[in-house]
Parts: sequence; C-alpha cells; structure tokens
Amino acid sequence: MRVVRFPTPGMGFQFAALCAAVAMWFLSVSGAVAQVTEFRQAVAQAAARDDDLAAFYRARDFQGIWSGRENSARRNALVAAFTSAGDHGLAADRYDPDAVMANLQAAATPDAQGRLEVEMSRQFLQYARDVQTGMLTPSQIDRNIHRQVPLRSRLGTLQAFAKSSPAAFLRALPPQSPEYTRLMREKLAMERRLANGGWGPTVPAGKLQAGDTGARVVALRNRLIAMGFLERTNTQTYDQAITQAVQRFQQAHGLSIDGTVGPGTMAELNTPPERRLQSVIVAMERERWINRPRGQRHVWVNLTDFTAKIIDNDVETFSTRSVIGANKDDRVSPEFSDVMEFMVVNPSWYVPRSIITKEYLPQLQRNPNAVGQLEITDSRGRKVNRGAVDFAQFNAANFPYSMRQPPSRGNALGLVKFMFPNRYNIYLHDTPAKSLFGREVRAFSHGCIRLNDPFDFAYALLAKQVGNPEEFFQATLRTGRETRVDLDQPVPVHLVYRTAFTQADGRMQYRRDVYGRDARIWNALARAGVAVRAVSG
Repeated sequence: MRVVRFPTPGMGFQFAALCAAVAMWFLSVSGAVAQVTEFRQAVAQAAARDDDLAAFYRARDFQGIWSGRENSARRNALVAAFTSAGDHGLAADRYDPDAVMANLQAAATPDAQGRLEVEMSRQFLQYARDVQTGMLTPSQIDRNIHRQVPLRSRLGTLQAFAKSSPAAFLRALPPQSPEYTRLMREKLAMERRLANGGWGPTVPAGKLQAGDTGARVVALRNRLIAMGFLERTNTQTYDQAITQAVQRFQQAHGLSIDGTVGPGTMAELNTPPERRLQSVIVAMERERWINRPRGQRHVWVNLTDFTAKIIDNDVETFSTRSVIGANKDDRVSPEFSDVMEFMVVNPSWYVPRSIITKEYLPQLQRNPNAVGQLEITDSRGRKVNRGAVDFAQFNAANFPYSMRQPPSRGNALGLVKFMFPNRYNIYLHDTPAKSLFGREVRAFSHGCIRLNDPFDFAYALLAKQVGNPEEFFQATLRTGRETRVDLDQPVPVHLVYRTAFTQADGRMQYRRDVYGRDARIWNALARAGVAVRAVSG
C-alpha cells in the first residue's frame, strides 16, 4: 500500500509565496489596448471548445474573472482550495498549486494569459464538481448503485462564483452535512495517527477471553489503548476493564457484544488503520453523491449496518434491525432513493417472476402440489387448477402464470409492507422469519428489506397523521383484509451503503463491506489519484 507523507512545516510560507506570485503575474494583464484585445481573442478561442465556458465568457465580452488586481481575492481563494483538496479525500494532483505557479510564470504574453484564464476556469469547474458531488460516477463502479448524483450546472456555477465572495463560495461547495464534517475531522485525525505509527503491532491470532494472561493479552491491551477504547493500564490480565473495552470495540464495529475476542472480533481488531482510512475517504465520496436535502423526516437504511431508521430534523427517532439481500448476483439490495407513499396492512405477496422461474417452477415440475401456500393464477387473475397443468412443458421464458400468497401470518411479507414504488421492486416489510434478526450478519433476503419491528415502524410513521397510531393500525390489522393506508406526508427513503459512518457525538462506526462495493469504490478512487496520506504536525 502506498502511503504519501506530507510534512506541514513551511507550508504557510510556500502558500504566501504562491499567492504573491499569482498576484504579480496578473497585474501585467492590464496593459495596452492591443494586449487587451489579444487577451480577449485568446479567451474566446480557448473557451470555444467548451459550450459552458464559451457561453460564460461570451456574456462577459470575454473579460477574465481571474485577471487583474481586482480579482486577487478570487485567485487566492482558488489556490487555497487547491492546496487543501487532499483534506477532502480528493486526488490532490488534479489541483496542484505548484503546477499553477509554473503555468503562471510561463505565461508571458496576452495570448498565453488568455488561454490560462480559461484553463483556470476549467480547473475551478473540475474542483467544484469533485468536491461538491464526487469524483466518480456511481453506476460505473457498481451496477447496483442507482444513485442520481445531484450535478450542478457548470455555467450556473461559474456565474454564481463570479458574483459571490470567492472564499465563502468555495467553502460552501463541499457537503455541509454534520456527517461530512465529522468524517473529514476523523480523516485528518487518522492521517496524524498514521504519521505517528498507527495503532502499533497487531494482536496474535487465537481466541482471547476474560481471565487470560500473558503476552497476547498485553498486545490486545496495547491495541485497545491505541485505538481509544481503553484507558492506559499496566494490567497483563484480561480483566473487567479489558472486557468492557472489547465490548465498546464490538459495538463500534457492528459485532456481537460478548466481550470475548473470537475470530470475527480479532479480524476487525487487526484491520490496519490505512484500511479504515480508506473507508472514511469512500464515505466522504458517498456523502458527496447525496449532497442534497434528504427530507426533514426521512428513512435511512444503511445496508452494511443492517438497520432501518427514521430521522427527524437530523435526529434519529426510531431504529430497528433489518435483513438485507443475500450476497448473490440476483439478490443483493440496490442503493437508491425514493419516496414512501403508503403501507399495505395484511398484504398479499405477488411473487416476482424471477423467483417463480428460478425457484418455484423447478419444484412444480417435480411435484405439482409443491409450494402449496401459493396460488397460481392466469393472465386474467383466475386461479389455476394445478392438477390440470403439465409444468414440465414450461421453462423460464414461456411460463404463462403468476403466483400469489394471500394475506396471512405466514405470508412471506408478514403482516405489513411499506411501499415506495420503484423500478427495482424493492420495499420494506415484515417477515415470519424472525430468528434471522439475531444474526450478526443479516444478508438473507431476495433484495427487499425485512424489518424486525415493523409494527413499531408503522406506528412511528402514522403518528404524524392519526391520534392513536397503534390503535388505528391494530384495528386495520384485525380485519384480515388487504388494506392500503396512504401517508398524508410522503417520506423520502434512502437505501445507502456505508462501511464508515459517525455517531452524533463524533465517534466512528465501522462495518464489514458485505457486498465488496466500498472496495471497488476505493480502487476507482486510487486509480483516479486518491492516496492514503500520513500527515505530521
């Protein structure tokens, strides 16, 4: 793994010198009329290759926004932003201040200066896009990430920048969410930790539990101290303090909280800090992909955390365990955002065709009375007599029937489902398979999100529109009839995937990369030039 080290002493002097060089160079642009004409012609020619730049400069009669004494604050603000691009987990080489300085020094004629004017606008737009909505296109990394990145208009960005306080405008480009701020703070702290040796030696493999003593316990103790889960102590025994520290570690990593270091806990303990830093950088990129209002009230389903939460005004007001799609090509849960419009109490399960043809048709071909809890219906919705059908004549392409499970406590969807209609046929629902919620890793479904506490989830949603949501829901449930209940105020739903995220108090949480998506995102970022840094100071 490549670790790039950036010592901080002297950076202030270099930055000041760079700003001075920028200012000195641009003063020369205010020369004779002929030089101004040549400058504008160069701007027009250089901008012509980009429709947005051409429109922007044409509206300004090809006057620069970087040139002249009056634009020194804008130049300095851009250079400062480029200097700190790496702090945001961006590819710092894309915005190299030294390269900017070299270009400024080399541009000695109005023609060269005009071309550089346009190039600086181009670099500004690239930086604005990267820091605001991400360097990558999600769907190009993983086909199950259906994230509509809120890209801003390039022309509109330039126009707004030209009319704004430059430093304030650039500061406002990254996500302003508390989560992004906390992630960035953790990133900088981990870079300093790396420069100071990381978390020290790993813990030798093997189970450790209360009462153990010896060198392996000492290694565990030192690792927990370095990671911030244990106060300094000289103990060589796996005592109560170490047990509690291990429990805190397990809670912060989504593990079963038993205070014992088994194989799963050991693997997470020995994950190197560089890998955790990669997860933080990926989380920052993901936060940029969703850099838009999420809704004062919204549902937040973090697939890696196996939870579904209701968030009201940035405060978690409800949480329940979830089961997500199994780690198989046709069963993984996708990432996307939509709007929940209604719930269905006592739902029928209309079996997806993919499940019918891949799972149930082979069973019916062996035994026409298989999966007897399901009704088989024709294209008009009429129930089909199984004994009158030769299922052997059909295959996945020509099977002409549908399948439905009527409402019941044994229904695959349980007793309620929560609908945010989407092209992926994904929704949240109850389930009769309650035992799976006790597992540490809960990836078992066909893609939909199963909830451990669906009734309480329904009560929380209905509390905004009925006086006694529990009584209303239970009365509807007791009818046994399939009933649609509309939400008076539709609620945004975000299915996300975060292996690194924060709590409101700033403490970090890490989760396993259950689908391998974050590893693919990191590899793409690394190919684009993003590097793990160790920063002294």
